[in-house]
Amino acid sequence: MKSGAWGFRRTFGRIKQNRGLYLLLLPAVVLSLLFAYKPMYGVLIAFKDYSPALGIDGSPWVGFKHFEKFFHSYQFSTTIKNTIVISLYSIATFPIPIVLALMVNQMRANRFRRFFQTVSYMPHFISTVVMVGLMLILLSPSTGLVGNLYKLFGGDAPDLIGSAGWFSSIYVWSDVWQHVGWDSIIYIAALSTVDPSLYEAATVDGASRWHKIRYIDIPMLMPTAITLLILRVGGLLGVGFEKVYLMQNDLNITASEILSTYIYKIGLLSSQYSFSSAVNLFNTVINFLLLILVNQISKKYSENSLW
Repeated sequence: MKSGAWGFRRTFGRIKQNRGLYLLLLPAVVLSLLFAYKPMYGVLIAFKDYSPALGIDGSPWVGFKHFEKFFHSYQFSTTIKNTIVISLYSIATFPIPIVLALMVNQMRANRFRRFFQTVSYMPHFISTVVMVGLMLILLSPSTGLVGNLYKLFGGDAPDLIGSAGWFSSIYVWSDVWQHVGWDSIIYIAALSTVDPSLYEAATVDGASRWHKIRYIDIPMLMPTAITLLILRVGGLLGVGFEKVYLMQNDLNITASEILSTYIYKIGLLSSQYSFSSAVNLFNTVINFLLLILVNQISKKYSENSLW
């Protein structure tokens, strides 16, 4: 008891000593509690037959009814498969920003380097709505760039946006084009911390540019890359809603119906609040378990992990 009381007094003393810093932190804590943790109470909707008139507390408890309904629905396998396919496809492009950062780091002409970085960053600031609009215009089989190229050679252009087989490729590679420059910033920042004496020593030892990249740059990037990869895998079922929904149409629906668009349709459009909450909770739990699993694997086989 004495040791516990002493520990409490020591902690309280530290807080009192740094009360100014804790006062600065207080608004962020309050905002997190109000807008991140308090809404978690609404997760109970997934286990009830929620009625807005009765409220969360007044709605009848039904347990795992809505989860079972989702697991036995015809949309379960389709939405899970489409979500995983698009997510794994996106994860496969994970090394591209690393390669771009290594390229930028090797550029010696500062003016060209700044120009190249600016050009690669700019697409990131295009809104999703504008981005999808550009894709629809460029890939139009009648009036778009693709359609005109096919007409130039006397062929009929395929409707790429309306093709289920092309949906994931269009989604992923347009995303790569838009965000690869921005995603490379964190790797460029990591490379900027490399001690120049390492490059000088490698040059004295006769190392080529490739050897410097292999034995200096890549090892420096690995902790950052592993951390970001863990976070990416942890969001395996969290494919973004907005872009997929804007690209979606009746012709590609078999490949474009993912968990987030399905939740939106059944939750807001069909007003099945409890069912959509159950699907979203399932999505969140799976992502959380994947995050823990990948983090433990990384901790076991490397020195890098989130915690």
